[in-house]
Amino acid sequence: MAASSKATAFLALAAFVVVLMAAGEASAAVTCGQVGSSLAPCIPYATGKSATLSQGCCSGMKSLNAMARTSADRQAVCRCLKSLAGSVKSVDLGVVAGAPAKCGISVPFPISMSTDCNKVN
Repeated sequence: MAASSKATAFLALAAFVVVLMAAGEASAAVTCGQVGSSLAPCIPYATGKSATLSQGCCSGMKSLNAMARTSADRQAVCRCLKSLAGSVKSVDLGVVAGAPAKCGISVPFPISMSTDCNKVN
């Protein structure tokens, strides 16, 4: 269970970055379950148990980015990720912040727990 929480926290942060990239309308359809499932393969990397990102992690981040098409979706993902990340102490936020770029996902803003999800477009 601890590994699941760690993975979910990392995935939440990574998903937050991916979600902020998309622009759109306003009807949240992305659930925390989808966020966790998409980012689960990233847990070993986020917790320092693996020095490299898996293809599954990158695929999950790209998939989550595709799901989060509206502002409401991105805000929901942001809230979910922050909630999950706040519950896990062993996630390296510095590693998480660099993960999207390593997967070829461009993020024009810093990944941070201080992000105001209400302002995510």
